[in-house]
Amino acid sequence: MSTTLKLPAVPRRRRRRASNPDLGTERGILSLHDRRRRPVRMGQLVSHAFLLVGLVVVGLGPLLWLAKAAVSTTQDTIQQPLALWPSGIDWANLSQAWFEVEVGKYFFNTVALAAGQWVIGLIVATSGAYVLSILRPAYARVLQAAVLATLFVPSVVLLVPLFITVARPAFGPSLLNTYLGVWLPTAANAFNILVVKRFFDSLPFEVFEAARTDGAGPFRMFWSIVLPMSRPIVGVVSVFIIIASLKDYLWPKLVLPDAAVQPLGVRLPNIQSQTELDVTLAALAISTIIPVVLFLIFQRVFLRGAGLGGAVKG
Repeated sequence: MSTTLKLPAVPRRRRRRASNPDLGTERGILSLHDRRRRPVRMGQLVSHAFLLVGLVVVGLGPLLWLAKAAVSTTQDTIQQPLALWPSGIDWANLSQAWFEVEVGKYFFNTVALAAGQWVIGLIVATSGAYVLSILRPAYARVLQAAVLATLFVPSVVLLVPLFITVARPAFGPSLLNTYLGVWLPTAANAFNILVVKRFFDSLPFEVFEAARTDGAGPFRMFWSIVLPMSRPIVGVVSVFIIIASLKDYLWPKLVLPDAAVQPLGVRLPNIQSQTELDVTLAALAISTIIPVVLFLIFQRVFLRGAGLGGAVKG
């Protein structure tokens, strides 16, 4: 009695790939046969190296030049601005900019202003999106349309009403020369609210139904369920808020006329007109520490959440 061994059936697609190794590879401008040719490989390596060097020069070139100019003398910067290395390193520029020009005080003002705007901005964005997306009251569509309509109003048009509101509020003292006068108007950002709402819409609704069945209230769902599932979008919106705070010039200039509470972005033009060039460049180099550190901290969170996808994949 003869027995026959039956082999498992191989899918047709797998058999085709096994017979033809070119199938299943990523397609591009160059075929797999062309990539195996030595001249093509050398051309790819040269082009990739050229692009890499170009990106490094364009991206890191200004920062490296500013770092060199911060420890160079004014004569070296003026006479040899494109020199790769300064003729003499003057570390006194940094200490003079930090202590004598009081860049350190304005540096901490910038950090405090960005931190407060980040906290209040996240509270407004996440709570507003939670109301529109998860709670969904009867007037949710009207409220969402009102929030969306604010995106079409130019910020310059709202400048005078906002300043009058901050300078002469309906109750309480004036908010001029206080960080609340900067935090509160800039925290109500319709774009951030709608971005977070779009992410909340992709969250599984069954989780919230189960939480309501177990007796969880709106605040408990927001704190224990929504926020832990929304770390990617919270990181992305955090980057948006902090970058907007560092780039803002006009509104802090109007609300903070006192130089003692002004951030670096507002104070640097006055420093430039009152100090030497080498000290001014040192102050600029110190001011770049904040965005560089923020990039190193938030790069993984930002790249991970850039797709704005849902938190749960089924």
